[in-house]
Amino acid sequence: MLPLSLTTTLLFPIMPATLGAVHSGSCPRKVLVSRKEVILTEQGLKELQDEVSYLSTVKREEVAERIRAARDFGDITENSEYDDAKNEQALLEHRISLLQEKLRRARVIKDSEIDTDKVCVGSTVSLRDKDTKEVRTYTVVGSAEADPTKGRVSNESPVGQAIIGKRVGDEVTVPVPVGAIRYVILDIGKMD
Repeated sequence: MLPLSLTTTLLFPIMPATLGAVHSGSCPRKVLVSRKEVILTEQGLKELQDEVSYLSTVKREEVAERIRAARDFGDITENSEYDDAKNEQALLEHRISLLQEKLRRARVIKDSEIDTDKVCVGSTVSLRDKDTKEVRTYTVVGSAEADPTKGRVSNESPVGQAIIGKRVGDEVTVPVPVGAIRYVILDIGKMD
């Protein structure tokens, strides 16, 4: 079995990073903590703050109630409900900690900073595939907000990297596993 620090590095490569201690119960363990800036739109900042608030209040209380109820079942040494609730609590606290760290490292892109002359984080961009003529619309966001199923691509993704800094009429090439897709930028606007 691999040491935890190596397993964490293989599964979650974050660079540049430093080792930091995370305390879970009485056993501290080492995990990677990134110093990388987190780029957020104003909407993304609000969503992260709302999630931290929900997890820290409502969800934390729900998990605490599950732990209290599981204790009532009797001996906690052989109580799977108690173990499950404690595991859920650990995952919840880890998620809260990660979100709070993102908020500490956040650089917020204000709506007034979004340029409609060239693509930047916060831009909504319409692209036409040069081969299929299909039109796609993406909103460029920081990696913490990316959700390709909703048309929100990271500025670090292949599409994001290809279009950042480009203008209407520019042609871009996006590398894909089977070659490349060529797009023409049709329109640049601000995200909704």
